[in-house]
Amino acid sequence: MTSATAAPTGPRTRKSVTGTRRTVAALFLLPALVLLGALVVYPIGYSLVRSFYDQSGDGFAGFDNYQALFTDDGIRTALKNNVIWVVFAPTVATALGLVFAVLTERVRWGTAFKLVVFMPMAISMLAAGIIFRLVYDQDPDKGVANAVWVGVHDTFAESSAFPKAHPGRQSPLKAAGGGAFVTKAPVSAGTPVALPLVGVAPDQLPDGAQPAAAPKAEDGKVTGTTWQDFTRGKGVGKLGGVDAAELGYPGMRIEAVKDGEVVASTKAADDGTFTLPAEADGALLRLPASNFAEAYNGLDWLGPSLVTPAIIGSYVWMWAGFAMVLIAAGLAGVPRELLEAARVDGANEWQVFRRVTVPLLAPVLAVVVVTLMINVLKVFDLVFIIAPGSSQDDANVLALELYRKGFASDQPGIASAIAVFLLLLVIPVMWFNVRRLRREVRR
Repeated sequence: MTSATAAPTGPRTRKSVTGTRRTVAALFLLPALVLLGALVVYPIGYSLVRSFYDQSGDGFAGFDNYQALFTDDGIRTALKNNVIWVVFAPTVATALGLVFAVLTERVRWGTAFKLVVFMPMAISMLAAGIIFRLVYDQDPDKGVANAVWVGVHDTFAESSAFPKAHPGRQSPLKAAGGGAFVTKAPVSAGTPVALPLVGVAPDQLPDGAQPAAAPKAEDGKVTGTTWQDFTRGKGVGKLGGVDAAELGYPGMRIEAVKDGEVVASTKAADDGTFTLPAEADGALLRLPASNFAEAYNGLDWLGPSLVTPAIIGSYVWMWAGFAMVLIAAGLAGVPRELLEAARVDGANEWQVFRRVTVPLLAPVLAVVVVTLMINVLKVFDLVFIIAPGSSQDDANVLALELYRKGFASDQPGIASAIAVFLLLLVIPVMWFNVRRLRREVRR
């Protein structure tokens, strides 16, 4: 017998774990690698090189552009605001997403609620910015935020109905300081007092305003009328006298003041007439400033002090749904027997949530927080659209400052340095995320 012919021992083409030859795999990956290099690697490299050159691009500037990151006031404000964004936006969005995910499991219409909360994710940042620019409009008749805020305020604090009223010509009233008006001479019981005012458009008077009535004398009491002493039409009406077409000031507050102290007060009726007791005899009549205070117009949401929290609020409105969906998916994989075991052991719902649910969801919460942190480091659209020009400097973030330096100020070197700095800020967060994902795979 002859021994079996030995199998050839020459080199063989190696295959990947999927059975595909590595050469074939490399050929399929080549177009993606070319695009990745052209669209990602090359721009990063070019920005890194460009960040060391001056504005013209011809002179080497060294680290001057990076030094400007910490000396330029606009960039420092942007950096401070980015810190605020990174700390609060992901935290609030994740917390709301967690609450929504847990609560919607307990209601029958949870799916519909999740759909509504997630719906803003279908809106572009540009469209969301336009929406919230209108929401935060200062005028309560246009801005929803101030309409709600003013409504709540006016429920507890009565607003003035006569913000622009003031004494006219030959008026018995004079300014008393602080926006109040006072009679020039003391009043007497039994002698009617006329307190004419002007400055309020007829269509702006309260709905309950009635045609003004002339005051009638009453023994032992101070009576009078306060009204809009103006009749449309040249030469129509009598100055200082009540005319048929003129309306009273309903609700106008009148105070009798002696030696700086209020001894009596009242409010005018719908026709402007009022009556004060005998204590008002010999006193000065004062119309306090509260009658003429400007109507409450809400908060300046897009002003320097509130613009960043307001924009963060719009971001949370968009991304809370994203957090909710991911957390809800993680919550579906939580073993229910662990939750039931905790309840059997005597834990209440808050303890189950805090000591069982949240620790089991920790990997999912980490994914959501890290993803949102990367996202807010690059936020641009919302800030650019929502913040008006007057407060855009106060709402500035690094991505917006990059745009302003690169295009508005024509400083490409500093803009490139900002881009590299942003990349350096994102890399640690991405590295943490990659390490966490690898640990999850090993499990």
